[in-house]
Amino acid sequence: MLVHDLVSECPSAAVRAGAPKLPLEIRVHGRGGQGGVTCAKLLACLYAEQGLHVQAFGDYGSERAGAPVRAFTRVDTAPVTNRNKVYRPHHLLVLDAALLGDDVLDGAAPGAVLLVNSARGLGVFTERHRSFRVAALDATAVARRHGIGSTALVIVNTTVAGAYARVVGIPWEVVERAYRVLELEGDLPAAREAYDGVVVRAPGPGATAPAAPRARAAAPPVIGIAELTEDFPTRLPTGTWRTQRPRYRSHVAPCNAACPAGNDVVGFIGALRTGGVEAAARVLLATQPLPSVCGRVCPGPCMSACNRAAYDGAVNVRALERWIGDRAGPEPERPRGAPRPRRFAVVGSGPAGLSAAFALRSAGHAVTILEAAPRLGGVLRTGIPAYRLPHEVLDADLARILALGVDARCGYAVDTSAVRELAAGHDAVILAAGLQRAGDLDVPGRSLRGVVDGLGFLDAVKSGGDVSLRGHVVVVGGGNTAVDCARTALRCGAARVTIAYRRGRAEMPAIAAEIEEAVAEGVELLLHRQPVAFAGNGRVERVTLAEVEPGAPDASGRRRPVVTDRTRASACDGVLLALGQGADLGLVPAGWSVRESRAFDGERPTNVWLAGDLATGEGTVTHAIGSGRRIALRALAAAEGRAAPAEVVPAPEERVSPAHVRFSHFEVMPQRPERHAPPAARARGFEEVSRGLDDASEAERCFSCGRCTRCDTCLLSCPEGVVSRSGDGYAVDEAFCKGCGMCVAECPRRAMEMTLETSAR
Repeated sequence: MLVHDLVSECPSAAVRAGAPKLPLEIRVHGRGGQGGVTCAKLLACLYAEQGLHVQAFGDYGSERAGAPVRAFTRVDTAPVTNRNKVYRPHHLLVLDAALLGDDVLDGAAPGAVLLVNSARGLGVFTERHRSFRVAALDATAVARRHGIGSTALVIVNTTVAGAYARVVGIPWEVVERAYRVLELEGDLPAAREAYDGVVVRAPGPGATAPAAPRARAAAPPVIGIAELTEDFPTRLPTGTWRTQRPRYRSHVAPCNAACPAGNDVVGFIGALRTGGVEAAARVLLATQPLPSVCGRVCPGPCMSACNRAAYDGAVNVRALERWIGDRAGPEPERPRGAPRPRRFAVVGSGPAGLSAAFALRSAGHAVTILEAAPRLGGVLRTGIPAYRLPHEVLDADLARILALGVDARCGYAVDTSAVRELAAGHDAVILAAGLQRAGDLDVPGRSLRGVVDGLGFLDAVKSGGDVSLRGHVVVVGGGNTAVDCARTALRCGAARVTIAYRRGRAEMPAIAAEIEEAVAEGVELLLHRQPVAFAGNGRVERVTLAEVEPGAPDASGRRRPVVTDRTRASACDGVLLALGQGADLGLVPAGWSVRESRAFDGERPTNVWLAGDLATGEGTVTHAIGSGRRIALRALAAAEGRAAPAEVVPAPEERVSPAHVRFSHFEVMPQRPERHAPPAARARGFEEVSRGLDDASEAERCFSCGRCTRCDTCLLSCPEGVVSRSGDGYAVDEAFCKGCGMCVAECPRRAMEMTLETSAR
């Protein structure tokens, strides 16, 4: 037994009103790692600060973290000379409700104080505790809120001591002095919450002493030395005092949570690392029909959320998606047969329409895509320049979709009467026509020649039209279309290109990497400026730009641009307007309304649905893909007369944050950059700028947040050796697991968690 004495140097003093009868003996029951001995010392300090003599020491066994530990405190008006353990406590503190057995109550007389750390409050007590003055507090929750300890092992001693002070009537100012003496003032907020929140109940009438402890089973016979024929380790069963146990469980990686398309990012990167391109494609194509396209044009919200960004740079997920898409086989998996095949019509062949068609055909249903343009692709074909998305790349992804058996009809314009006819002849119709209404400026000179719509300009260029520019071209806007227009203008002969945007660079909605590439190619940014007039003799020759100041936040949360009267005219030879697009609901029949992406005829829900930008206006290819698949599944559920699949949004506490990752487990491996054509050369033509990765080694950088990778860290870190490999995972011998939490604390990627034992609740 390790003994530590803490005797007050203060002289005896009158005991405060309401103080307990002295001498006072306290016994603390806890587990290794909870700070039970420090708790006993802290209790002693509470009384020492009142001028009393005190003693505190601990009683340790042979167990490790998680094993039962007792500690003792004595208080008196005279020096304490008794060095025995406390056998007849006046006060009992139990730091773990699972320890609340008959052995804990040994020696306690009726009327004794019994304070227990329990998530059940006073509900933890039973009839056998009627004789005590009981008190309870969920000290674990309080300490966790205040960050005392670690995720796997919360230290509750200072929180419980705060509750104890309230139970026995020790003033708060005494508590503050004691914590400062022991340099624990950082835990005072938790102690104060416990001081205010502890619940107390007096002994019940007719209370009796607790039941006597159960007799212990006889020890097994000792084996004689001559009879010992094999060696084995001495193992200590868990017994009844474990309060938690480890469980292998996947948590949500931040990249997965951030992907608008709903891709299993960790899954397809892990499959690429262990099984190659085809294995990765099987995972990716479950949610992503356009991997080569998205691997080039996605803004990469998964990369912005990547935990590795806090270490040595985010994993280049977009480039890995491109790697898989460009190398996956052209033939998709054969659609599974549906028990009752249904017929669906999809209007529009942009990313949302293609995604909806892919999801429905993959489920075994008949799908017809109706596209007004002569070729499939929508904005992917007409609005994204070839240097970012070559025609052949789009066509390869489209071929994979068509190979499933999707029927595509181009040159098929749909109006409201056609929508009604389609609805009558199909199980559902999905309208995915994108954003058809371009933003505009109502300023003098807007009708001059040379002031043109940016999307129309991009469409003409990508369609192979003879589009040539000269001189100085001003692009108005700050989104991806504006940046595409600026870079395309350079390639069409403009000597100088300026982007005029009414906010700052940080507020530009365009992909940051695209802005950087535009600047590297020579595009100028003129920020906090907005056109207020165009002038020229039949053709635009000058643009008048007003300075813009940031005002109060608008509905988007960004500061509203306030146009000032400070203006300046600049010479120009052309203007491209890239002011965003809006949804045109002209396809919805008159008298119908749209609620939650579904069309209603009065109060009657129809079988017509809206998907992609037409429904959400979110404006990225990735968002449109996710919307198309989700709406397709909702439409299918409605057609089959069942509830729509729930859209699960993981709670923040379910996600793996940087705090859950053990960075020391991983080597520093900077991000593998993609190869790019030199800026001076690429602005002279429409060859693809990004050449992708040299290899797939970028996949090795993924932490696999929230997924077990069989790294053996849990096995190697278990102090009891009770973790073993089992099949393709691990098994824990729960008969000998102490619940210390070392395996969970050491897991480098949060693929485990500690769960409370039922008895602890």
